[in-house]
Amino acid sequence: MSKAKGPLAGVRVVEMDAIGPVPLAAMVLADLGAEVVRVARPPGSGQAWDDTGGAVLNRNRAHVYLDLKAAEQRDQALALIARADAVIEGFRPGVMERLGLGPEVCLERHPRLVYARMTGWGQSGPRAARAGHDLNYVALTGALNAMGAADQPPMPPLNLVGDYGGGAMFAVVGVLAALTQARASGVGQVVDVAMTDGAAVLSSLFYGLAASGLWSDRRGGNLLDGSKPFYRCYECADGRYVAVGALEPAFFAQLLAGLGLEADRFPQLDPSGWAAMTDAFAEVFATRSRDDWAAVFAGTDACVTPVLAFGEAPSDPHNAARQTFVSVDGVVQPAPAPRFSATPCAVDPARRGPIEIAAALAAWEA
Repeated sequence: MSKAKGPLAGVRVVEMDAIGPVPLAAMVLADLGAEVVRVARPPGSGQAWDDTGGAVLNRNRAHVYLDLKAAEQRDQALALIARADAVIEGFRPGVMERLGLGPEVCLERHPRLVYARMTGWGQSGPRAARAGHDLNYVALTGALNAMGAADQPPMPPLNLVGDYGGGAMFAVVGVLAALTQARASGVGQVVDVAMTDGAAVLSSLFYGLAASGLWSDRRGGNLLDGSKPFYRCYECADGRYVAVGALEPAFFAQLLAGLGLEADRFPQLDPSGWAAMTDAFAEVFATRSRDDWAAVFAGTDACVTPVLAFGEAPSDPHNAARQTFVSVDGVVQPAPAPRFSATPCAVDPARRGPIEIAAALAAWEA
C-alpha cells in the first residue's frame, strides 16, 4: 500500500463497506493521512458500493474483497481490525455482532481499538432497528421543519445535514477524540454516532435562539430561513441566481448602493417594509444577468455572490486561486480540507484500488 501523507499519517483505519456517510467519513480520514483499508463485498455479491460516488468518495484508500459470512474470511477481517487503530461501520444494530465482528469480540482482541458505529437513529431507542434516510433523521430533530418557504412543504437539504453533517463529520470527530483518549489511556471504546444526534447538535444555534424568544417554529418567518429580503436568493435576467447575505447594517448599505437604490429608502429592520423591499430587490436583480451582478458586487462587502452549479464552482476565480477543486484521473472533485502548513494533504491515486488481504495484513504487521 502506498504510504499516506498528512497529520494522521500512521493511523490505521478499517472501513466496513457501506453507503451513506461511512464512505465520506473514511474519505476524510484518508485525506488527512490515515491509512484506510475498506473491507468490500466481493464483486457480484449483490451489494458493492463502488459505483455510488466511488470515483471521489473511495479515493485515497485501498480495498480488500472479503465475504464476511465465510469463517476464514471473517477471521481475516478480524486480524486486519486487530492491527488497526479504528474501525468504522454503518450497519443496523446487531449486524456486526451476527457476523462475529461486533465490538465485544474486536475489543477483546484489541483493547486499544476505537470502534465507531454510525447509523441514522443510533444504537438505542425505539427507532434503532428501523430503516430511514437522511430526510427522516433531519425531520426528527426539528431542523427540516425550518427549511423552505412558508407556503410550501419543508425542503430537503440534499443529504448534507443528516448523512454528512450529522453523521460523517461527527464520526470523524468521534474517532479522533477516542483515538486521543486511547493513546493516553491505552483503552479503546465504542463511538455511537447517530445522525439524529449530530443533526440536533448542528441545530444548537436555533435552539438557543428559541430559548431567547428569537426563533419561531413557523417556517418562513426567521432570520436565516430566506424570509428576510436581505438574506435570500434572487433570480436574475438570465434565469440564474445570486445569493444575498447582507445581514449587518454596513453590508446592507453597500447592497443598496450596488443596486442603485437610495440609502434611506428601506429601514433594514422594519418588518412593515420587507414586502416592498423584497419586490424592489427582485425587480432590480431581474434587470441584469447573474454574472453582471457578480461583477457589480466584486470587491465589496455587500455579501452578494453568484449561485453556482456544481459544474461551475471549480472555475470560480476564488476557488481556482485556492485550488479548492482538483482533477484526478479526469474526475474533478473537492480537494482535501482543512489545510495544514506542516503536513499537507493530497489526493493520491496510488492509494486507491484493490489489494489482496495477505498484502494488507503484511503491511500492517505490528
